[in-house]
Amino acid sequence: MKPPFQILLVEDNEGDVEITRRALREAPCTLSVASDGVEALDFLHKKGGFAAAPTPHLILLDLNMPRMDGKKFLEAVKQDATLKAISVIILTSSQSPADIRECYERHASYYIVKPFDGREFADTVRQVVSFWGGTGRLPM
Repeated sequence: MKPPFQILLVEDNEGDVEITRRALREAPCTLSVASDGVEALDFLHKKGGFAAAPTPHLILLDLNMPRMDGKKFLEAVKQDATLKAISVIILTSSQSPADIRECYERHASYYIVKPFDGREFADTVRQVVSFWGGTGRLPM
């Protein structure tokens, strides 16, 4: 039997976390959440309370967060030989051309501007997970 598709959501907005949880409630995946880049790196490196954390197949990453923003987190992940193969999807409200370019320069797998409508946002999350977890092929 195939192990569950592991997703790490790095997001500080509780509303967006809840929409994502609801959107993926029936999806064949496990969703873990980190509230900023520092906590997400601890999760990935299994530090502190994350010793038993699963290694994600996919990271959904917001850009604007406290302590460590998404760009710094993305850069740290892609410079780490043990983490760089994990696909990182930027899921943010920023439409800035500079943000988009800087994320791809840091090797983001894809950049999505969050829809403001909750239903559209949930549909977008489901589509991303359906593609990356089903249609697409990721290193395991």
